[in-house]
Amino acid sequence: MANRHCAGKIAHCQGYESEAQARPMAQAPATPYNARPMAKQKKHPQGTIALNKKALHDYFIEHKFEAGLVLSGWEVKSLRAGKAQLVDSYVLLKDDEAWLMGCHITPLKTASTHVIADPTRTRKLLLNKRELEKLFGSVQQKGYTAVALSLYWKQHLIKCEIALAKGKKDFDKRHTEKERDADREVQRAMRSKGKED
Repeated sequence: MANRHCAGKIAHCQGYESEAQARPMAQAPATPYNARPMAKQKKHPQGTIALNKKALHDYFIEHKFEAGLVLSGWEVKSLRAGKAQLVDSYVLLKDDEAWLMGCHITPLKTASTHVIADPTRTRKLLLNKRELEKLFGSVQQKGYTAVALSLYWKQHLIKCEIALAKGKKDFDKRHTEKERDADREVQRAMRSKGKED
């Protein structure tokens, strides 16, 4: 008799004070015991991957741009390990696109043998239309060139800082070296003074 009254009205059965107590486990609200564990947030790499100090020495930097890069999986892994050089790199502007040339990315020993890794392959730079127009327009003027300054992490993305630049003459390079030497002397003097204190 009790079972017949309980059908469809489980809240009125003996031993249950409310409908919430009579819910099956599948419909029960999440608790610390049956809730899914929260996924850990991944820590993104930070900082500079590679610098092109030679470009800073050889050129006057006029205007900087932040470009994305089209990369293969093995290249991303190598860059995560800091295996890159920009010393002999430059930016080629061709067919309304920008390309990073001469950047050396060393394949890791754990890289897949199914992929032929070319350390210095041509890599496409990702820029918007307005930035490309500015680069093409300026490079067509006498004395301007596009150079790669650095590779760095921006959250989980790899970016390339490129710049419009003008070549320095030998006199300008010597002047830059003198300024750099003077800055080093000042820093050295400040460090030695700090030790004395």
